[in-house]
Amino acid sequence: MTMTITHLGTGSRGNSTLLETPRVKVLIDQGFSGTQLEKRLARLQLTPHDIDCVFISHHHGDHGGGARIMQTKWETRILANERTALELDLLPEHTTFFEALDMIRVGDDLAILPVPVPHSGSDNVAFVASHAGERAAIITDLGSWTDELVAHVRGCEHISIEANYDHNKLISGPYPYRLKDRISGRGGHLSNDQTGQFLAEVCTEATRTITLTHLSQKNNRPHLAESTVLYYIADVFSGDLRISDQDGPDFSHYIGKADTDEAVETPLHN
Repeated sequence: MTMTITHLGTGSRGNSTLLETPRVKVLIDQGFSGTQLEKRLARLQLTPHDIDCVFISHHHGDHGGGARIMQTKWETRILANERTALELDLLPEHTTFFEALDMIRVGDDLAILPVPVPHSGSDNVAFVASHAGERAAIITDLGSWTDELVAHVRGCEHISIEANYDHNKLISGPYPYRLKDRISGRGGHLSNDQTGQFLAEVCTEATRTITLTHLSQKNNRPHLAESTVLYYIADVFSGDLRISDQDGPDFSHYIGKADTDEAVETPLHN
């Protein structure tokens, strides 16, 4: 019994993550056009018709802008909180509301828990997916974290979380001051240092894989994100750390496999 976690792409031009168990296939967010979604799923030998449902973290276009096209073109069920659904103008007949911290079962081998996170202008949630006694956290845009989020993510076998910017690159970069202030504020995004600090709180010996997501193309670099995060978690994490970019999918993580099996596969280079 294995759950596969595959980022179809993360960044300002679109975000979506596939969770696949033996029984169901679920997307976390859908920020791509229908054509882009088809292209990315095809690399996994899938089509949008194979997706059982989509969970949307918040209404910003790079996370939910492609949700309605899934409803109109493929009649896919979208799950979101009420504000997100209204902001995205989702079709009522193909939309299911959820409340934060309500456990949602998808089929008989996957459960999804939405957990509130701070992010400006949205009722954003992270998701903790449970399968076969193990958990994977998919944490999208957030400018800080709460004790509640720490409690739900601590000890997850897999954690995907944004490492959006390097502080020095953001401050010295070309963005106007107001935008810099918004990005670095409580409702903005996590810096590499903040992501490392958060992971140091939630990683345990159970945590085997981490994916860093949503790196800014102007204000970050993969080697900066990786080295900064590893500085904070070196004493608590010895597993596999990968970086997801905009042009995925490139790799998959697995939970629920035997310890002798590989936790990561990199087969996606069509």
